[in-house]
Amino acid sequence: MLTFPPRDPAEAHRGATPLELLFDLASVVAIGAAAQGLAALVADGRTVDGLLGFLPGFFMVWWAWMNYTWFASSYDDGSTAFRALSMTIMFGALILAAGIDAVFLAEPIWLALLGFVVMRLGCVALWLGAARGDSARRVTARRYAGGIVAMQLYWVGLVALVPPDAWLYLPLFVLGACGELAVPAIAERAGATPWHRQHIVSRYGRLNLIVLGQAFLAVVTAIELAPGAVFPEGDGLWRALLFAVIAFSLWSLYFTDGGHLRHDSLRHALLWGYGHIVVFGAGAAVGAGMQAVLHIEDGAAGSRMVALAAALYCAMLWLIRDRYNTDGRARWSLLVAAALVAGLGAVASLGLAATALVLVAAALVRRRPG
Repeated sequence: MLTFPPRDPAEAHRGATPLELLFDLASVVAIGAAAQGLAALVADGRTVDGLLGFLPGFFMVWWAWMNYTWFASSYDDGSTAFRALSMTIMFGALILAAGIDAVFLAEPIWLALLGFVVMRLGCVALWLGAARGDSARRVTARRYAGGIVAMQLYWVGLVALVPPDAWLYLPLFVLGACGELAVPAIAERAGATPWHRQHIVSRYGRLNLIVLGQAFLAVVTAIELAPGAVFPEGDGLWRALLFAVIAFSLWSLYFTDGGHLRHDSLRHALLWGYGHIVVFGAGAAVGAGMQAVLHIEDGAAGSRMVALAAALYCAMLWLIRDRYNTDGRARWSLLVAAALVAGLGAVASLGLAATALVLVAAALVRRRPG
């Protein structure tokens, strides 16, 4: 019988396990599939359609990753049962990645949904094991398990009964996403799970690195040699340099002084944890926009995608971190950067260069004291 006892939230030197890193690897496959779908539609001039496909697809991947991560922080005992269920959830992530194209084609998403349901039912088994192993938080664990099962029934009903091109589909998907987000908020009120702050911050940081890796793929693509060429073209090198500067700046803005998740209240933990869907989604969209730049003759739509996604990345980082943890001029640097990037980046002639310049300046200001 599955039993997962609680871990000590004050445990010293808690870091990511090899199993969690493997889980991240499975998740990045699905994230990459969503980013590629967005890039293809932006390059085709269908940015809105791309976003309408990307947002649901990315939500499914991120939500399953987030739930597993917080559970593992509280109850990972390294047992064979925990590893088996973790690998089951990973397999679901790979199924989701295989079916994510349907999200962009306005087709029924049965394969992607199958992957999502496999991931979520794996989490149900984990929570039932926690209910047996942690008597003090049994109600919390059962609420998690019951809420997850209820939401999977909702998703199956949505896909079965509502065509993806119906006007009701998107509002009902948003309603389902809100229902999923409500499950932890309701469950944790019965008793907070013993998550480990340092471990959670580390896990989120690693996923952010993976997401920004989409930009590095664009850098490599930009400097690929033309057939028969010895050196890449100047335009390609220039774009690759701008892509790299933007990616490095976003990395610096995330991993900077001030720290993440400074408060352990439920409200702050939910804001910080949930707010990262915007940070991670924007980071992936930056990489998708870069890929689109390389496949459009003038690159304007891709440049705007990069700028707006980078602005959203900065604004959300301010909302979930800097407004709590910084003072002086550094307190407002990310908000100013977001406004400038959004404004200047919308001008096609400035585009990538303006975005890179503003982000570098913000990174330098953010790292200086005062």
